[in-house]
Amino acid sequence: MSGDPLGKGTLGTGDYPLAEKRPEVVAGRRGKGLDEVTVETIVDGSATIEDLRISPRALRQQAEVARAAGRTALAENFERAAELADVPQDVIMQTYELLRPGRAASRAAMVEAAQGLRDTYGAVRMAAFVEEAAEVYERRGLFRSRY
Repeated sequence: MSGDPLGKGTLGTGDYPLAEKRPEVVAGRRGKGLDEVTVETIVDGSATIEDLRISPRALRQQAEVARAAGRTALAENFERAAELADVPQDVIMQTYELLRPGRAASRAAMVEAAQGLRDTYGAVRMAAFVEEAAEVYERRGLFRSRY
């Protein structure tokens, strides 16, 4: 996201924490704002767990604040997380397992996983991260099984 969704300029360090300083830009996965998720709306069923789950948009907003604070690595982590927000949990866990040194059988296995992330889920940044890890693991001999 390149700017806040309400057109009030880009998000910056002065907007953090967003829930306190810019609650109007915070929304759950179904678009409900913070003021719409209350004990009453949970009890009456108009708000659900989906309204509390983090959204790709919220993660991109956090990335924007992190980048404004000069925390590029953190911003990139948030951007990758935004891509993974809609990826099934089992795929995330398989990818996590491959990224643990000594767990992936080969560079090809990691590249295949990266391609799946890119092609199936549009997770371009995460795919690039896995491919970069595959190169490093190959260079450092980290594909050897430890078990």
